[in-house]
This record gives sequence, C-alpha cells and structure tokens, in this order.
Amino acid sequence: MSADFATCYPLKRGRAHEVCGPGATYFAATCCNFSDKPVLWVCPSWQQEMLNPEGFAAYCDPARLLLARAASQIDLLAVSEEALRSGTVGLVVTEIFEPLSLTHGRRLQLAAEAGRTTGLILMPEGMGSNATETRWRCTPLAAGGDSTLQCWELIKNKSGTFTDWVTRWDAAARRIIVVSKTGERPRVARTAG
Repeated sequence: MSADFATCYPLKRGRAHEVCGPGATYFAATCCNFSDKPVLWVCPSWQQEMLNPEGFAAYCDPARLLLARAASQIDLLAVSEEALRSGTVGLVVTEIFEPLSLTHGRRLQLAAEAGRTTGLILMPEGMGSNATETRWRCTPLAAGGDSTLQCWELIKNKSGTFTDWVTRWDAAARRIIVVSKTGERPRVARTAG
C-alpha cells in the first residue's frame, strides 16, 4: 500500500470518477454513505435486473436512494449531468453500457464541479473517458469466508499515483476497513464527504 487510502477515498467531491470490474456495484454501494444528501442511481431501462433500495440497508438508509431509468446512453448521461449540476444529491451513480467519449466525460466533469457533487460511472472495462478524475477496478476476493473482502485498484489518477488496497465493509459502522498487511495496524477510510 504505497499511498494512504484515506487520502484517495472517499472519492473527491465535485469530480467524476469511474469504476469497473466484477465488484463495481459493491464499490458504488459503499460510496452511498459518504454524504448526508440523497443518492441518485441512473441505469438503463432495458436492464431486467433492478436495484432494490432495501438491499442497500447495510450501506446507507434506503430512503435516501433515488432510482432513475433511461432508454439510451444519451438519456443516462443527460439525467446524470443535470443531477450533478443541480447539487441537490450527494452522489450520482451512472451505469453505462457503451464507451464514454471525451466530450461526454468532460461534460460530466464540468457538471460535477458546478454542483460540487460526486459522480461515479459504473462501466465495462475499457469504456472510460480520459476526462475522469480517477478510475478504479474492483474485484471480490474469496478469502476467509468474508464476502465483503475486495481488491480495489486505482488504475487512473489525475492527482497522484496508482496503487491498490484490500478492503472490507464494516456493516455495523457503515465504513470501509483497509485490511492491513501482517504486522500493520488496520486503517479506516474517512466517512466525511
């Protein structure tokens, strides 16, 4: 762990970030508790699976989770941009299914800055934009029977170095715990957004 996890997470407010990998939805769920404002989750309307706010109870108050569905990627991005710019939500999570162009990535970045809101784009690997502040790859780890154990890799970072952490979720405290190397004391990510 070459950089202090708490300086990189929670995600920088007023910026757009990206996450990919099989643990991307889990990563986004853990971000939902880092603001007192509501969270807007925008996903394609054609997806058969729909998020259930009650399933987020271990991460945040389900009443704070707003769900929106859009018919096309252009509509997903338009809804997300407006929500980011408004500043009325603390986090906007957007599930994309096509590559994100530099223009669209930059528009989301400018909207996040204007609204001082955090944007998080869930995407398939390789579909991100160069405009994003950070890009994470999240992978579940099957170790010790802990289903919340994850490897979080920072694979793009405009403000610093690339690194990775092994994390787990403390449901009682609603916070991320960084699993320490042997002989190190565990670190806790800050929960102030």
